[in-house]
Amino acid sequence: MKRFISNYLFFLSVILMLSGLISCQTGKKTTRRLGEDPPKKVVAAMSLKDKAELVVGTGYNFVIPDSVLKLIPEQFREMLKARSGVNGDSAYKVMVNRIKTLVPGAAGRTAEFPEYNISTMVLTDGPAGLRILPWRSHDTNTYYCTAFPIATLLASSWDTSVVRDVGRAMGNEVLEYGSDILLAPALNIHRNPLCGRNFEYYSEDPLIAGQMAAAIVRGIQSQGVGTSIKHFVANNQETWRTSVNVIVSQRALREIYLKGFHIAIENSHPWTVMSAYNKVNGTYASENHDLLTGVLRHDWGFQGVVMSDWGAGSDPAAMLKAGNDLIMPGSYKQIERVIQAVDSGELAATVLDENVERILNLVEKTPRFRGYKPSGHPDMKAHAEVARYAATQGMILLKNRDDVLPLSAKNSEIALLGNASYESIIGGTGSGDVNEAYSISIDQGLENAGFHVDQTLKKTYHSYVTKARANMPSKGNWLAIMLGGKLPVPEMRVDARIASKLARRADIAIITIGRNAGEGMDRKMEEDFMLSDTEKALIGNVTQAFHAAGKKVVVVLNIDGVIETVSWRDQPDAILLAWQPGLEAGNAVADVLTGKVNPSGKLATTFPVTYQDEPSAANFPGKATGTVQNEKVPSWLQRVPAEVDYAEDIYVGYRYFNTFDKPVAYPFGYGLSYTSFEYENLKPGPETFSEKYSFSIDVKNTGKTAGKEVVEVYLHAPAGELDKPEEELKAFAKTRLLKPGEVQTLHFTLTPEELASFDENKSAWVAEAGAYEVRVGASSRDIRGKATFRLEKTIMVRKVNDLLKPPKEINKLFGSSK
Repeated sequence: MKRFISNYLFFLSVILMLSGLISCQTGKKTTRRLGEDPPKKVVAAMSLKDKAELVVGTGYNFVIPDSVLKLIPEQFREMLKARSGVNGDSAYKVMVNRIKTLVPGAAGRTAEFPEYNISTMVLTDGPAGLRILPWRSHDTNTYYCTAFPIATLLASSWDTSVVRDVGRAMGNEVLEYGSDILLAPALNIHRNPLCGRNFEYYSEDPLIAGQMAAAIVRGIQSQGVGTSIKHFVANNQETWRTSVNVIVSQRALREIYLKGFHIAIENSHPWTVMSAYNKVNGTYASENHDLLTGVLRHDWGFQGVVMSDWGAGSDPAAMLKAGNDLIMPGSYKQIERVIQAVDSGELAATVLDENVERILNLVEKTPRFRGYKPSGHPDMKAHAEVARYAATQGMILLKNRDDVLPLSAKNSEIALLGNASYESIIGGTGSGDVNEAYSISIDQGLENAGFHVDQTLKKTYHSYVTKARANMPSKGNWLAIMLGGKLPVPEMRVDARIASKLARRADIAIITIGRNAGEGMDRKMEEDFMLSDTEKALIGNVTQAFHAAGKKVVVVLNIDGVIETVSWRDQPDAILLAWQPGLEAGNAVADVLTGKVNPSGKLATTFPVTYQDEPSAANFPGKATGTVQNEKVPSWLQRVPAEVDYAEDIYVGYRYFNTFDKPVAYPFGYGLSYTSFEYENLKPGPETFSEKYSFSIDVKNTGKTAGKEVVEVYLHAPAGELDKPEEELKAFAKTRLLKPGEVQTLHFTLTPEELASFDENKSAWVAEAGAYEVRVGASSRDIRGKATFRLEKTIMVRKVNDLLKPPKEINKLFGSSK
């Protein structure tokens, strides 16, 4: 028996050896399958063509509704059709046509290879909720998604638990509708209030931006789907966004524009990072090795995939060499370029293998690869409740003279004015838009809360908006195209006579001022940042008439970003900043106006007195350095050479206003409540810093209504060799709902990282020796407690690679020059 087994094993080994020789002689590779074999072995088995097809997306393949398509000029329709076509050999075309039906409305898909068990990945927008088409061919079901509050509102909650819950709900829709990766969150800095996509971004402060992004990533990825934090980095304008060269100092990059991304990556481990359109100090972000490999991978240790923004960069080979693994949305010409670059030696095969391996590691995580079968039926009712609650947590009470709010039962008859009262704006445009099943306007929300909205006035507004929109030309209007054909109309005029008539029959007036913006265009000064003459007259006439009748006026700001307020804010009795609150907008606004929810939001971005007070006003959006090909075409559709200097350097937002003692309309961190809070019993840490500094403070509700309070911790650092802002936010916390008289103790700890500034000469984060002052407050200009400590010796906290130097001298702003 033993001899038989021995002979059997001998003959088996001979057969295996011969089969190996035959395989070698025929030149065939052993088939490897992802999930069964390590990604590295799968990469080794793939052909160059396979690898090139994997690192380049499968094209646009998007569906444009006929209502929008007819608005697009003919030449651009043809361009879009061409981009949506499928090129390549027959096998590639078959594959693309097979996967392009997955999740209609998705932003993009990667190639699949059944022979290697490599499944496609479906990538979908966006920052305020899943963006897909609500209908599918030969399917009677609908696929509407929840429009969650915009990022600026979420940041205004200063509550990472609320943002995490939004992420969970958002991620569940991604999972159950069949997507793999959500192209969100976006966490670029509010450098300038005219940036058209500020609504997608969180704050002017990197700590807020990073912590909020980390919270939503943790929530989304808890559902087993991925995220792509974007736009890495310095994508702070839409004008010339695909070509503008951002000239910025190493310190400003590290302390302001990169820091939020670093915080998000350290605290949430997003599956992917999306590189930006713009250039950073002379090189496209998607082709910038210093940025994508030097900083992201070497300094920070990021191990995930980097994908490009859609159509970013200029050369696929340069992008792959820089560390941009996935080129989106992709074209067959780019595949051919990758193959040519490897064949010529321009792109090392080992570099391409690294790109491919990182993508395969990502594929293995996806629900599609794991065999998850999406239900197509997420709990939309529960998600709407999450959206409604989150919206209430980020609304900010800017003014409340004589406690006019919350509304009482005696205010049952409401004169509701302003177009946005009836066509409330739930979110911005472009990739941040969502196809929701419904939205609740402010008039509907108030009626749902039991108030009576003047029906004659309501009918007047509906009639006006319908007629005004019908008379507005929309074909070729790019704003109309981005809005899906639904242009905003100018505010309806309300003269003094009409206002007096309303004051006689209503108990209170509520005026809603609406603003929208989005991808592709930056905002304007006239009738955008500034109120129009009609809007100012509306507020003036209504407040004068109602005050003459002994009645009150409330203004609700249903806006995407910062506007001018100083010229009109003294007139109304109360101002509620509602931002763009998502699909439950009207109900959420009513919850706060009625006191069902006590407002606890605070500003995560400063409201200046005038636009000219903004430190970046003089150099936004920069200047074109080349020729504009067609003035009628938006700049984002043509690559016009342009340049912008970030001359304000580290002095962005409150860092500027507080350092240079500039008056503001509403400071960073500001927000009122229906109750009051006292800060008591600040227990400081030791007088000398050693490894960390821990302290605590008590917050007491001294009013008559339950409420929450945001506590903000700022640090004033000594100005040694490095120029320093007056103060910087280093920590924050939100109390639980405190009953009248209730006290909560909040604990904070500062580490050397919080003390450090970036020293360009040392290419290191350095905490300088000297006296530090901890400032605990209700806003950046309402400090309630202070403590001091000393750092005896300068500490080099972290050494990093000396990268991303600007190509020219920048005439930077210095705090010492104030």
